Amino acid sequence: MSKLKQIDQAAENKGSLLVTVWQFVKFIVVSLLAMLVQVALTNLIPLIPAIQEMYAQEFNLWVLSYPVNYDELGNIISGGLGYCIAFNVANIVAQIVAFFVNKEKTFNSGANVAVTLPIYIAFTIALIFFSAWLSPTLNTLFLGFGWAEALARNAAMMVCSALQFFLYFPVDKILFHKKKEEKEEQK
Repeated sequence: MSKLKQIDQAAENKGSLLVTVWQFVKFIVVSLLAMLVQVALTNLIPLIPAIQEMYAQEFNLWVLSYPVNYDELGNIISGGLGYCIAFNVANIVAQIVAFFVNKEKTFNSGANVAVTLPIYIAFTIALIFFSAWLSPTLNTLFLGFGWAEALARNAAMMVCSALQFFLYFPVDKILFHKKKEEKEEQK
C-alpha cells in the first residue's frame, strides 16, 4: 500500500474533520502544481511569434477587455489578444490538470466523470470569465504602478489563481464526495 493511501486511511480513522483537513493539505499541493503549470504556460506562450504579434490587437468581447499597453516610448509592453490567449490557455490547462489529480489523489473519488466533468467545466468557465476580466484589469493597474511587464502579468495571474483556489476546494469537495470504495461496494 502506498504511503499516501496509508495516510488517507489513518485520517479516515480519526474522523471527518481530519479527513477534510488532510484533503485541504493535498488540495494545496495540487493547486501549487496547477499554478506552476499556469505560470510556465503564461510565460512560455508569449514567446510564440504568432502570439507576440497578437499583443498589438486590442481585444474586447462582452465583459472581457484586453487593451494594448504601451511604455513611455510607445512600444507595446502587454495586453491585447496575445495576452488574452496566453492567460486563458494557461488557465484552462492548469484546471484540466487540477481536475484529474484532485479527483484521483486528493479526494480519492469514484464519482462519475460523465456527471462531474460537465459541472466542473461549467464552474470553470464561469471562473475563467471572471479571471479573464480581472487579470487584464489588474495587469493594467500594476503596469500603471510602473511594474515590469512580466511582473505585472505574473502578479495578476497569481491573484486570479488564489481566488480560484479558495473557490474550487468547496466545489471539488462536493463534486468528488463519492469514494472509490463506495462505488465498488455498490457494484
